[in-house]
Amino acid sequence: MKKYRAGIVGATGMVGQRFAVLLDKHPFFTVTAIAASPRSAGKTYTEAIDGRWKLDIPMPNYIKDMTVIDANDIDAIKPLVDFVFCAIDLPKAEVRELEEKYAKAEIIVVSNNSACRGLPDVPMLIPEINPEHTAVIETQKKRLGTKRGYIAVKPNCSIQSYVPLITPLLEYEPYEMVVTTYQAISGAGKTFAQWPEMIDNVIPYIGGEEEKSEKEPLKIWGKVEDGVIKNASLPVITTQCIRVPVTNGHLAAVFVKFRKNPTKEQILKAWDEYEGEPQRLRLPSAPEKFLTYFEEDNRPQTKLDRDIYGGMGVTAGRLREDTVYDWKFIGVSHNTLRGAAGGAVLSAEYLAAKGLLD
Repeated sequence: MKKYRAGIVGATGMVGQRFAVLLDKHPFFTVTAIAASPRSAGKTYTEAIDGRWKLDIPMPNYIKDMTVIDANDIDAIKPLVDFVFCAIDLPKAEVRELEEKYAKAEIIVVSNNSACRGLPDVPMLIPEINPEHTAVIETQKKRLGTKRGYIAVKPNCSIQSYVPLITPLLEYEPYEMVVTTYQAISGAGKTFAQWPEMIDNVIPYIGGEEEKSEKEPLKIWGKVEDGVIKNASLPVITTQCIRVPVTNGHLAAVFVKFRKNPTKEQILKAWDEYEGEPQRLRLPSAPEKFLTYFEEDNRPQTKLDRDIYGGMGVTAGRLREDTVYDWKFIGVSHNTLRGAAGGAVLSAEYLAAKGLLD
């Protein structure tokens, strides 16, 4: 595998910091440019962070003295990179405009942002689930007028705790779901030091999260038709998204009805045997086992289980029959690894393995 030159756009935020750590000594990618807001431009990464390093892993040495480029200065970034990871914090319309400018400059964008997720010619990847959606890239290139540049996105962090667990059960035709997610403060880019009002507290609202949690799974389960993604119509999903005093990791409580109701043994077998292209291709960030089920009544727990397989695995537990729905269970995923930067890196690894970064 050749090494690709990667940029990090939005390098100073929490997800950007996670990208910096994940890409240290990566076998496929070398970070050759970092970009952020104009106020950080011209500073070294250390100076731009200015004591705001948010991870419990030290800042990698390779990035400390790199000079931050203005994220809007695409002409300066273009000769330095083959593609960029984008995690910039801007209003949605501005993010879409910026990402499309990168793509039109023939720079591939692997985005952590939500701005382009709803577009039918933009693949929204969980590589174990919908790698075939990369087929729409050619349609997107025609729309943008590019030869090489395009945008691929990763989905919302909260849905990673239940969409992977429903996917192996699609043959049983789930048609209605109720999901409540209990989401860590890092999903807001915060630590407890920055957000003391979250200590000993629960906030029952996360702006825009419930709409994304209900709609994005239907795109992931959609089919490519006529060069675009046609969203699935079922299952109908209703959600509540709640912020809880946890550093990392999102937990989902899921209730589901099926047209063809499976047995518990069938569900557990489907979870145990499920794997995707990242496992078959042995991609560097792929968990050895995508889905892990715990028999214990008190598992999975966010703190205990979010880091399974380097934070890239998804865990489940408490599968049991329900009195109103057919089945209910708990799912847990790491929101800044599988759900954010790690998921984007895995997507880029898949794109590289398939020659889609060339």
